[in-house]
Amino acid sequence: MKSLLGILCVFWCIPTLAQMQACPANINFAQGTLTDWGAYTGLFNDNTNNRQIADSVSYPMNQAAPAGTIGATTISEYQLPSMNGISVITTSTNDYFGGFPTIPTINGYSYYQSVLLGSTAISHSNGGGQGGYVRGIRYLISVPPGPTTTPYTMTYAYAMVLENGTHNSDQQPMFSATLAVGDSIITCASPSYLLPTNNNAQNGGTGATLDSAAAKAEGFAPSRNPSVNQNPNSPTGGHLYDVWWKSWVEVTFDLSAYRGRVVTLTFEADNCVPGGHFAYAYVALRNTCAGLLISGDTVACTNSDLMYSVPSLAGATYSWSVPADWSILSGASTNIIQVAAGVDPGKIVVHEVNGCANLHDTLNVITAPPTIPGSLVGTNTVCTGTNSSTLDLTGSRGSVLNWLYSTNNGTTWTSIADTNRTYTAQNLTATTTYAAMIQNGQSCAVDTSGTATVTVDPKSVGGSLEPPFTEVCTGQNKGAILTLTGATGNPSGWQTSLDGGVTWSPMVPPDTSHTYGIQNVTGNTDYRVVVQSGVCPADTSSVAQVTLLPALFPQVDITPADTLICYGATAPLGASVTIGTSYTWTHTSPLSGASSGSIPYTPYAIDATATPTTSSMYILTVYNTGCPNPLVDTFQVNVYPQIVVNAGHDTAVVINQPLQLDARSSDSNDTFSWTPATGLSSTEIYDPVAIENGEQTTIHYTVTATAANGCTGDAGITVTVFRTPADIFVPSGFTPGLNIDNIFRPILVGISSLQFFRVYNRYGQLVYSTSSTETGWDGTVNGKPQPSEAYVWMVQGTTYLGKTIFKKGTVVLMR
Repeated sequence: MKSLLGILCVFWCIPTLAQMQACPANINFAQGTLTDWGAYTGLFNDNTNNRQIADSVSYPMNQAAPAGTIGATTISEYQLPSMNGISVITTSTNDYFGGFPTIPTINGYSYYQSVLLGSTAISHSNGGGQGGYVRGIRYLISVPPGPTTTPYTMTYAYAMVLENGTHNSDQQPMFSATLAVGDSIITCASPSYLLPTNNNAQNGGTGATLDSAAAKAEGFAPSRNPSVNQNPNSPTGGHLYDVWWKSWVEVTFDLSAYRGRVVTLTFEADNCVPGGHFAYAYVALRNTCAGLLISGDTVACTNSDLMYSVPSLAGATYSWSVPADWSILSGASTNIIQVAAGVDPGKIVVHEVNGCANLHDTLNVITAPPTIPGSLVGTNTVCTGTNSSTLDLTGSRGSVLNWLYSTNNGTTWTSIADTNRTYTAQNLTATTTYAAMIQNGQSCAVDTSGTATVTVDPKSVGGSLEPPFTEVCTGQNKGAILTLTGATGNPSGWQTSLDGGVTWSPMVPPDTSHTYGIQNVTGNTDYRVVVQSGVCPADTSSVAQVTLLPALFPQVDITPADTLICYGATAPLGASVTIGTSYTWTHTSPLSGASSGSIPYTPYAIDATATPTTSSMYILTVYNTGCPNPLVDTFQVNVYPQIVVNAGHDTAVVINQPLQLDARSSDSNDTFSWTPATGLSSTEIYDPVAIENGEQTTIHYTVTATAANGCTGDAGITVTVFRTPADIFVPSGFTPGLNIDNIFRPILVGISSLQFFRVYNRYGQLVYSTSSTETGWDGTVNGKPQPSEAYVWMVQGTTYLGKTIFKKGTVVLMR
């Protein structure tokens, strides 16, 4: 009998337990409709402060759409058919204001549908008595009978977008979830969410200050996008940046205490009571009712940070435990913990308690070592078109998620849907780099393997030889060049044929250049080039035909072919013609002794002298009667840069006054030499001191600078010697505009510095002033010529002995 009862329990007890844990039909909107849910929409009464609904319409769960919810996917806002107030979402997008997905995945658990309650529509009545939109859905949950010790949980996730209405808090936009038994609300499972203010609204019901710190503490954040509606509290409208969003949060509650009873679950999204600011919320439900479930990876990557969570309970306390060598990094007293996984497997246990529920769950976890991405073997070079390269992943730990390839050296990558550890790249037309994405279990980081590159060579193209037809003279060894053009690849060798292309012989040693100078031709000869692009099969160029003429090619020996001269020097050019009948010169720089003409006999000498000032080419062209190809030889004459020397300005001194000479040249490494040596402290430095004894009234010094290459340059300076003491001499008149005496300046003799030289007109106005020893007055003021008359001048200077000399007088300007 006992055995029979045991057998019967297998069939009766287990189904009874399953029935006690079964979720209500379509609780998670799995049908993609609102079937089994009730719905309603309406409007607030704008003249009350207790969120009283003035008008509404209900959509019963036992009637088909559009009057009821059976088969309904959308329900419009109250008396606003153009805008949906309730919508079932089956395909996830991103919310405009918050950017979060409209169907959530929370710590590994993916919801499949959600419901959107509300919209951005507003019903601002401007005093008409009707307030904001209200929309809600409700489910009558028949809690299965059974022991109250067996959990029966409902888990939902919510997210919302609320526009700040600057009202007192009880009139702000709001989202709420309400759990009720009959007319009694289960307060510990009935939260509501709004943007809190300081309740300091003005007489018009607006202007309350948002408590942004409290809003952020509750998980709200301001949107970067402005409201889609104009500001109803401003006469000028405008779109305010005062929309706040809160991303997905999971909540659970336990109904085991209500076994055998009906519990009503209601979700509602309300615009502000006056109606000028919107609210909408997303709600998604799990289809698991058998108690608390921990979300997170059951295979943990060692030495990594992971998150585990349970749906929150309103006002609950939480306690967690993890395997011995794991540690909880944060959230130990919340519904979400961050852990550092160790190497040991074990159990994660959570206990959450509030006034409505006392729930437990245990999650068995194992560990996996971190991902090792490994490397790819199979770097290869192929020819474009039909090709195949096998790439193998080696040294990795983990699974291949997909392969990647890049045709721009890794700047951008494209995914390949292949999870094998070997990949075959086929028929490539461009050089391609490959990598594999590796992950050792879901909780370990994804990493990228080392790369392998398949280099793709373009097909070989032989190109063309230019010119295709050439005539050469007997003995011609220059001036006839074949050039390969339009080839793809590199020359691997030139070939010749003496039988019209029937047989071809390679040149020895191989010539791999793109040009070939025809020489030593003994008969009519065809040429071609073998071109190969990387590993692709070789191709041959077009054929160039070379015809040998019996006439002799000119022969000339030139001396020197290249030469180097100093600036201002000459270069002798010479040529000895052994075969030829006439010649011409081509040049742009001076060439003496050069004339084009005939060659009366051989050998014949041609001599010329080049005097270029810059590096130049001199081209000698020699012709021989009967040969259409001249011999062209070039003399390259390179010229060292000119050495520019500056000895300074001509000057004047008195007897025994030391004069510091200072020569400069364009080459700082030059050596210097001065002549004559009269009165000089040294003749082999650039800055000797000259002291004149008065035997000569003038002396001219020449300084020569010599560069390391032997080239020279020179300059001179004339020194006038006054046999008077140091003094300042000033002319009595000058003639501006003429070729002589057109600048009025003092003559400084033995003066080391000039303090001033000033000129005044007859009105005492200063017309010119300078302290420079190099300048003088040109008879103008601000570019305007001054009249012919007398002017007063003043001058002061210091002699080389330190004595001050001051003078003044008059000068006559004559025009």
